Amino acid sequence: PPGAGRPEAAAAVTAGDAGRLDWAGLLRAGLVELSLTPAEFWALTPAELRLMLGIDAVAAPLTRARLEELVARFPDRKEGDRTDEQG
Repeated sequence: PPGAGRPEAAAAVTAGDAGRLDWAGLLRAGLVELSLTPAEFWALTPAELRLMLGIDAVAAPLTRARLEELVARFPDRKEGDRTDEQG
């Protein structure tokens, strides 16, 4: 899809500094990457633009590697904590 794997398109659609949209980037993505007319671009909703650019709003599935990273970063127990097995 047009925009898929293009970080500049994804960055334009997601919030920029202080939560502001990158309007120049969005317009560039719509007019150049998608070959939309200005009227077609301005008639789109942000969700429609994201869909057309191939930017999936749904989070990627949790992989085993990501789960292990999260477990290491946020352990259920800290060193020295007692476990059920210790009584």
